[in-house]
Amino acid sequence: MGTLLSKQFSSAATNVKQIIRGRKRKYEEDEEESSHDENVMELSLNTPKRKKLLSTAQYIYQALYKEARSSDITVRALGKSFELHKIYLCQSPYFNSMFNGSWRESQEDFIAIEITDPNVTIKSLDIVFGSLYHDEVTLEPLEIIGVLATAALFQLEGLIDKCAEVMCETTNSETAVNYYENACTYGVQGVKKFAFEWLQTNLLGFFSKNSNRLKSIDVELMTALVSSPDLCVMQTEFSLYIVLRSWMYLKLFPDYNPEKGDKEVAQDHTTYFSRRQDDEDYFLLTPQGREYEKAFRALRLRNLLNHYVDIKILKQDKIIPIQWLYEPVFEQWVHMLHIDHSIDKGPKKVDDKVFYETCMRCGRILQDEGFQKWRWTGFNFGLDLVLIVDTRMLSIKRHHRTENERLLSLQVKREFLIKITLISLNDQRQVKHSQTTGIKELSLEKNEERPLLQMDPELNYPLLISANILVVTPNQTKIESNNATVTITGDIPGALNRSIHTVKQS
Repeated sequence: MGTLLSKQFSSAATNVKQIIRGRKRKYEEDEEESSHDENVMELSLNTPKRKKLLSTAQYIYQALYKEARSSDITVRALGKSFELHKIYLCQSPYFNSMFNGSWRESQEDFIAIEITDPNVTIKSLDIVFGSLYHDEVTLEPLEIIGVLATAALFQLEGLIDKCAEVMCETTNSETAVNYYENACTYGVQGVKKFAFEWLQTNLLGFFSKNSNRLKSIDVELMTALVSSPDLCVMQTEFSLYIVLRSWMYLKLFPDYNPEKGDKEVAQDHTTYFSRRQDDEDYFLLTPQGREYEKAFRALRLRNLLNHYVDIKILKQDKIIPIQWLYEPVFEQWVHMLHIDHSIDKGPKKVDDKVFYETCMRCGRILQDEGFQKWRWTGFNFGLDLVLIVDTRMLSIKRHHRTENERLLSLQVKREFLIKITLISLNDQRQVKHSQTTGIKELSLEKNEERPLLQMDPELNYPLLISANILVVTPNQTKIESNNATVTITGDIPGALNRSIHTVKQS
């Protein structure tokens, strides 16, 4: 009995202690929570709260521009009067010199501006004048050229810069040519450069398949694009000739609208040029064709002569005068003899300018990831180069089989220069990411393979591959042509690969 009472008293004492400890913990927790709440409240009460009311800029825009309160000058342009304020207009150097100089307008409260630029509209005037009263401006891509033209008229450099940002962000197949032309007109160099680079990337990959876009390019722009060493030539130089032929046909017949799509365009322009009589002059020598001569002159003619089918088409078209081809043919022959006699084992270090002016331009689009290898076919001075993509590694191989030795160079080592550029595009066909090898000097033995680069993880498929390749040493050769001495400078870049040949795995 005594033992039982002892256990009960012990249990009761334990429960009392636990209750006391629990109440103590509860008290301490309540005290901590209360202290925390006090700190939070103190912090809350001592932290400034920023609430946006109608800002000064918004008030000024509404009261002074929209409602024209206290206007001291009326500007009339394009048949509309704008009630404005000289102090705000003076943000523009155009108006600042007008109101603060010895001009008659400085004393008047009404001025009329004659505007001859068709890009300046009433809406663009409203946007630009309104921007002088506010700290922000809304720029719509569809109105951007008008705003740029108006900002340029009033010499508003800050607004011009904002227009340039919007234009670069929205450069695509519909806007690239228009943006380039207007950037030239208004001296916006950043947009001009960006739009030109977009066209370099997409001329053959997109414009060649879209006749309406292609014919929007004028002669000067096309000449600049064809001349560019950074032009992404899809397949080979002869593909560029085909694009020029289509472009010239569309410029000659601007109202031409094929019903069956771009394949019909290709057939029609081929027929148009090939059906000309044998006794007719080469098209570029005719009054109609002379306008386009500069663009065709920019072609690397020596790279149009590396495949017999290409030469056959050139002869049938009768666009390029045969006299233009004498020099590159002679040049090719001299290079071939130098290689055959082991005088030329390939170019070593050359000036970058010489490389870009004389290299072969070719390219390809890889649609999907995976093992792929290919060559650009055509005469390449006995050097059979195969490009290989495997697990995001790009390599090059000098392919050499004994059964083809009569067609291939027998030199144990061949040197050449190569630059590869890989490009991923976004939805607007702008360059999202690019990677380049730079100009690399390579020396390959027969069947030797060499890695070129490991692809960046940012590169996504479809992948555009642009290659610049130089396989012969640039030199100068003089020949006699039409009783005049002609100096030829250049290499004969490797084969004008008329088409891409996919190599099967052995």
